[in-house]
Amino acid sequence: MDAIFYDDVETIAKAIAEDALALEAKTLLISGGAGFLGNYFIGVIEYLNSHVLKTPCHIISIDNFTSGVSYATGENKDLTTIRHDIKNPLSIGRDVHFIIHAAGLASPKFYRQHKIETIDVATLGTKNLLELARKPYVESMLYFSSSEVYGDPHPAFIPTPETYWGNVSFTGPRSNYDESKRLGEAMCVAYYQTYNLPVKAVRPFNVYGPGMRIDDYRVIPNFVSNLFRGKPLPVYGGGNRTRTFCYVTDAMTGFFKVLFSTHNGEAFNVGNDDEEISIVELAHVMNSLFSPENGVQKTKGINDAYAEGDPSRRLPDLTKIRTLLSYSPEIGLKTGLKRFYAWAKEKYGNSDLPATINCP
Repeated sequence: MDAIFYDDVETIAKAIAEDALALEAKTLLISGGAGFLGNYFIGVIEYLNSHVLKTPCHIISIDNFTSGVSYATGENKDLTTIRHDIKNPLSIGRDVHFIIHAAGLASPKFYRQHKIETIDVATLGTKNLLELARKPYVESMLYFSSSEVYGDPHPAFIPTPETYWGNVSFTGPRSNYDESKRLGEAMCVAYYQTYNLPVKAVRPFNVYGPGMRIDDYRVIPNFVSNLFRGKPLPVYGGGNRTRTFCYVTDAMTGFFKVLFSTHNGEAFNVGNDDEEISIVELAHVMNSLFSPENGVQKTKGINDAYAEGDPSRRLPDLTKIRTLLSYSPEIGLKTGLKRFYAWAKEKYGNSDLPATINCP
């Protein structure tokens, strides 16, 4: 476990320590445990096991390694890893008290290469875990939806609240990801209403941090990859679309708060509602921070997911999670970028980078 990742884990664990007592002597199952966010969940719980919980929480992690790379921590007596495709039914030989469905293909690079698999994990995978959550000993299930369920919001709904129904193309270049996430949420609500399942959903807004694949092709790792290669930072199209970016410690704190809450059958935006920035502005900020000689270059989009169907703005309304769960993001954009860059530099800066793969 590298120093920046461990420091992040410690920050998250301290922020949720009181609520996390609910994990004591329990079992938590997570899908997508070898991915970016999955590794943070595991890291935080292992920290809690060592420093907070009197009796440890046992973690069962499921991953089929379509986009997950590896585990940040080694297997131990409190961590069981299973290689499994969650679209297929799963039998667990012990009681599971908490379930986190974090498996998914959130990067356009992957959901354009694995169109059907993207749909499967958000629908069949969700149903399999919802069925598991019908057991009477399950205390909470957290479903990872996405801010993409909103599509390209009408200007009247910026910032975007959870009550917005969305403006989404069901056959567009992002539809396999967007629509399957929407259906996953519908399934969660149906199971809650039918079986009173303790299931909640989170809609993350542009979360980034250590552990992201450098060949992920989401904007921040893509820019860093080009910085390391000594190439100009590529801005696709006009670069005028805007986003807010949420550093992983803030996002993870929000995810845990929702998991431990009693707001069953509901969805929460999780992100940062400060420092909305255009992609071209972000490129100039990162270029000036890390490698001014690289420059910024506007170029044709690598695939239609970065052009047609790309939302004009993505800005969360965080009123609900602030009010109900006392969530408050703290990490500013430049601070988060510096942490991610320092981590990536240590991991990739002096080695061969993974091959860049264009999407179909």
